[in-house]
Amino acid sequence: MNVLIIEDDAAIRQELKQLLENALYQVTTLVEFRNTAEDILEIQPELVLMDINLPVESGFDVCRKVREKSDVPIIFVTGRTDSMDELSGMLKGGDDYITKPFHAPVLLAHIAAVLKRTRKANTEEKKNIHKGVELDTARGTVMYQGKRAELSKNELKILHCLFEHKNEIVSRTDLVEYLWDQQVFIDDNALSVNMTRLRARLEEIGIHDFIETKRGMGYRI
Repeated sequence: MNVLIIEDDAAIRQELKQLLENALYQVTTLVEFRNTAEDILEIQPELVLMDINLPVESGFDVCRKVREKSDVPIIFVTGRTDSMDELSGMLKGGDDYITKPFHAPVLLAHIAAVLKRTRKANTEEKKNIHKGVELDTARGTVMYQGKRAELSKNELKILHCLFEHKNEIVSRTDLVEYLWDQQVFIDDNALSVNMTRLRARLEEIGIHDFIETKRGMGYRI
């Protein structure tokens, strides 16, 4: 687990480094701050501890730049105690905000909590989990609350397409093209038939109203 420390005060930087290494984290530190956002993206740490008052640009600005390209967890560790600073940090994309002087056990607890939260989010994304429904594309199955159902090829493709666009409306046209690519003509009713079968399959294992119909627009999960 690699943690990147971005702190211009050498004494605090060394204190943080020692604390984290004692807690068995791998630690990288920056000592130059001309291209901090670019350095974060190049190093690709699993978590960033960053001061706000940096020499070239503020930690807020660095965080904003990083967020354009990466979701790496960022915890601000700063002497700025104003509640508006904390709010700004969260609005810029920070995951947590800890004020100096910090207590070592509290800092380590915050780090563990942020890592646990982001790991869970990443795991659910990789496993295709949405609203408790898990799609296993390798096995061609869908699972909910311990119950599993086998999917046909078209049922699997429909769910996969919807999972790829979670919380977004997928048009009927896009679904038809995804299911029957390169085929000259497909009756639009074929999608409705497959969608009805898929919903029935989901209901068999207790999944109700998972696929929402947006009349005249398409479908959404």
